[in-house]
Amino acid sequence: MNPSAPLPTPEPTPTLGTDAQLSVAGELLDLLRSSTTEPRPDDQLEALTLAVAADLPVLLWGEPGIGKTAALTRLAASLGLPLTTVIASVHEPSDFSGLPVVGDDPAVQGVPMAPPQWAVELVRAGRGLLFLDELSTATPAVQAALLRVVLERRVGALRLPPGVRIVAAANPRASAADGWELSPPLANRFVHLYWVHDREVVVRGLGGVWPRAELPRLAPQRLAEAVRFARDAVCGFLAVRPTLIHRLPTTETGRGGAWPSPRSWEAALTLLAFATAASVSRDVLALLVRGAVGDGPGLELLAHLDRMDLPDPEELLADPASAELPVRGDLRQAALDAVVAAVGARPERERWEAGWAVLVRALETGAPDLLVAPARTLAALRRADWEVPAAVERLASVIGLARRADRSVRRVAAATGGRGGGGHGSCAGTGTGTGAAGAGR
Repeated sequence: MNPSAPLPTPEPTPTLGTDAQLSVAGELLDLLRSSTTEPRPDDQLEALTLAVAADLPVLLWGEPGIGKTAALTRLAASLGLPLTTVIASVHEPSDFSGLPVVGDDPAVQGVPMAPPQWAVELVRAGRGLLFLDELSTATPAVQAALLRVVLERRVGALRLPPGVRIVAAANPRASAADGWELSPPLANRFVHLYWVHDREVVVRGLGGVWPRAELPRLAPQRLAEAVRFARDAVCGFLAVRPTLIHRLPTTETGRGGAWPSPRSWEAALTLLAFATAASVSRDVLALLVRGAVGDGPGLELLAHLDRMDLPDPEELLADPASAELPVRGDLRQAALDAVVAAVGARPERERWEAGWAVLVRALETGAPDLLVAPARTLAALRRADWEVPAAVERLASVIGLARRADRSVRRVAAATGGRGGGGHGSCAGTGTGTGAAGAGR
């Protein structure tokens, strides 16, 4: 072939009519919209799925375009539930409370409230996912009409079947078109989840692979245990924090989110039982609990759960040599403090010596810097006629090193005239822990 020869003219593409071009465009769109799913860890999707399984209304908060509607569409497809989308802001209150229908003899038969078509279709299907979109742009009158729909599952005179789950979506008022704050009665009926995008999920999704939503795998043998644990946890927490049983936020924005009430604590108890039976991660549990009762009360409940997992200090004192202490630093510190407090509540020589044995056990199995405060407190409990046990010698170097480090911090602060004292104290505190750990090793 002669390289200087002109290239052959390509065959002209046949001219297609308008209908044919639209058909080709449809094929291209179908290819672009086709996607698959994969099992992929996703805390917020797992939290959403568990709340849906627990039959609790969920409200997804997120900026426009973040993917809330797409996530709900994929969720319905993954769970095999028909999706019914209702844009709350374009409906009238009567679309949710029902339209009055006057019969032949209203004085005798009354005036029934006819439900809208979407509710009739949900009842006919017996199951489905009701998606209430754009909730933050619904007027206060529409929000009031939604109260019975969300809590009682009633639309007019019609009751939605148990197989119907309710999920809503809303944009923050600042980014919602003509937005409203949610009324406190409506907000308190939802589990609030704040939807954010994950870079890897978005990139893989645009490439055609999205994470798959799966119902939580509840262990049948753990159901009774999960209910008992959830009740003990929530009731025990509220017994010591009764002011959190009902606390209406003072700001309008706060009242439109998650806040504690008997209703939302019941939701938190349900979520805790489901999370326990499904053995979900702590991050997922945190999203759910905080979404039910708010950030502050939710975090306090999580801390209470940690304390419930602490070993009984009396059991540790009874058998120090085989004591199993928590691995996490804050929990280990709490366990050691509980042991010392138990000795202080009933100070006896045998219990005091057992307390030192527990500290030695902690020295053998973890960081020594956690022992400084408990050891000082335990030493202060000594009576004049109690001999110092040999175990104290193994802890003396740790306590002495910590005291020398404390004195060094004070000398540095005095030499600098208090300049940057907070920063020096923080760094020195870290150094103390590192040094003690090194000495222990």
